[in-house]
Amino acid sequence: MADPTPVIDDLRAESEELDLLVAELSPGQWALPTLAPGWTVAHQIAHLAWTDRSALLAVTDADAFRALVGKALAAPDSFVDEGAEEGARRPPAELLAAWREGRTALDQALREAPPGARFPWYGPPMSAASMATARLMETWAHGLDIADALGVARTPTDRLRHVARLGVRTRDFAHTVHGLTPPAEEFRVELVAPTGELWAYGPEDAPQRVTGPALDFCLLVTQRAHRSDLALSAVGPDAGRWLDIAQAFAGPSGGGRPPKGAPA
Repeated sequence: MADPTPVIDDLRAESEELDLLVAELSPGQWALPTLAPGWTVAHQIAHLAWTDRSALLAVTDADAFRALVGKALAAPDSFVDEGAEEGARRPPAELLAAWREGRTALDQALREAPPGARFPWYGPPMSAASMATARLMETWAHGLDIADALGVARTPTDRLRHVARLGVRTRDFAHTVHGLTPPAEEFRVELVAPTGELWAYGPEDAPQRVTGPALDFCLLVTQRAHRSDLALSAVGPDAGRWLDIAQAFAGPSGGGRPPKGAPA
């Protein structure tokens, strides 16, 4: 049973880094559009706050969370956008305070979760470590959207190892979302971390392989960049197809990002 503390610590660090980026923004900067259609910087933080609250319910009140899932199933195409829109209408200081309060409460709940506990989610049930990993993945990805809108370049860290591992583990899920049968055999995935370390997953002798920078792989599985703009290589037809459909997040596949230089 894995100790969830390291990933919970990294989630806190990722959130605090993003907090530093948005804490002193002007009202005009909160209203800047991001690459997510219809979403401003405020929508991005509102979405993180909304999802943190959902995760807190899943950890602390499973029945209330299931009721939330029922609302999502009743309006699958608008539920997420409505949550972001509601939060984005709040004054920036109020929105920022709500995000901080929610993520702090979730941090405490995850640390206090009984060993081996599993919590309901929009996809398969999650352990405390898996929940923290999913929240880190979203915090990092939406933080990228905000940084792009602000014209800020963020330095990748080895916290990406959690996103990369999640991307590998969701290979079969990505196929299922697209109505495809997952490959029967494991792939070898070799990724170069921001510090130069090699992160490897799967059998060394697997005939189908994916290699490249860990940052690029994480951009791919969070759909923050188009495959053609990334330095990822695939050996084998199934590995290649996976890179076309990969996603590390629950729910239906998004539209992804167009290739650089594509018409708007």
